[in-house]
Amino acid sequence: MAKKILFYILLFTIGIKAFAQGNLTISGKLTDKENGEPLIFASIGIKGKPIGTISNSLGEFDFHFPSEYRNEVMVVSMMGYENYEAPIRYLLNKDTVVIPLNKAVKMLDEVVITDTLTGGEIVNIAINRIANNYPMKPFIMDGFYRDVKKIGGTYVSLLEAAVKIYDENYKEPRNKYRLRERVSLMEVRKSLGYNHRFSRYFDQDNLLEDMLLHNSIRYWQFEMEEAFLSKLKRLKDTYYDDHKVFVVELVNGNYLKMYIDIDTYAFVRVETEMDFRDEIVNKKKKLVGKFDGLKKIIDFKKFDEKMYLNYMHVVSNINWYDRETEELRFETELTQELLINRIYPDTDNRIGRTEKMKRYGLQYQDEEYNKEFWSSYNVIKETPIDESILEDLEREVTLEEQFEEY
Repeated sequence: MAKKILFYILLFTIGIKAFAQGNLTISGKLTDKENGEPLIFASIGIKGKPIGTISNSLGEFDFHFPSEYRNEVMVVSMMGYENYEAPIRYLLNKDTVVIPLNKAVKMLDEVVITDTLTGGEIVNIAINRIANNYPMKPFIMDGFYRDVKKIGGTYVSLLEAAVKIYDENYKEPRNKYRLRERVSLMEVRKSLGYNHRFSRYFDQDNLLEDMLLHNSIRYWQFEMEEAFLSKLKRLKDTYYDDHKVFVVELVNGNYLKMYIDIDTYAFVRVETEMDFRDEIVNKKKKLVGKFDGLKKIIDFKKFDEKMYLNYMHVVSNINWYDRETEELRFETELTQELLINRIYPDTDNRIGRTEKMKRYGLQYQDEEYNKEFWSSYNVIKETPIDESILEDLEREVTLEEQFEEY
């Protein structure tokens, strides 16, 4: 019981902390200044530096950074809001950092569509400018990966990994569904749920590699036919990171919304929701698995005048039916998140074959749990580890104990 109380204290405490190896941490919460609602998946970073994190579903964040940045400026960016900027040295003396953001009302009032570009034309231009807006030289990204598995409404497993991702460029690949990045694992921690008897109903391949292939900008996974482009409707422009942004939405089809920088035509954010209902994806003994739907968010941030991946969120649902009676037996849901917390542009370093992550599941590639490493690594705070997930996963022992023992 004492261990569980200690774990919750460590998990939910908000404040300023100093770690070994010269790291500082700013912890806090982002809210809408008008209504106090939490701001989800806002970007937190240091001005002009390749390091950052995002807020969680409660608007909270823990931002770890080297102490050499203590005299720099922290920047918070959120779609439809004005940027928040403050010298880091002013934030270090506060026990709790609560940051209310202003909606970009004044800016939005000034947004007037003066051109005649249609939604399809905007997206067409953005696709043709990928080579201008995204890195075309080798780069490495540090990332935090998390997946949570749910069966029949109950969460059964959690896995988190710290990774390095190497990529050569954003050139259009010949095969748009073959992984181009190379990934190496730094650390992995996971719950006991991977021994669950239903775990075989999830893909046992490398789920992180599968997730990277969902980056439709990196892999140029677009429909360019006029029949598709004509369904793209231009909505009212908005603001992000003090820049005007086009908003384009798909009508008469699956949900698709794209945010595109007005000046550069760079994709800033893409939100997708697709219905694959009744598409057979797997078969197990007397059961057949059918896709129920897929949701994803792809978010980018600018560094050195190029757009880099910032955050990905993918939720996939598969329903399992009896082959003979077609009766629904149970539902499965996989939630995946990837936060990019540091970028190394124009690098000469590579991830070699011996360092490269194996193709099989991450749960089989772990090493001993390194608690000290995780204490100062930028993760997505408490998301999706909310109360209901914790309650399901900690039926026997706390997550902290599972990380240490499994």
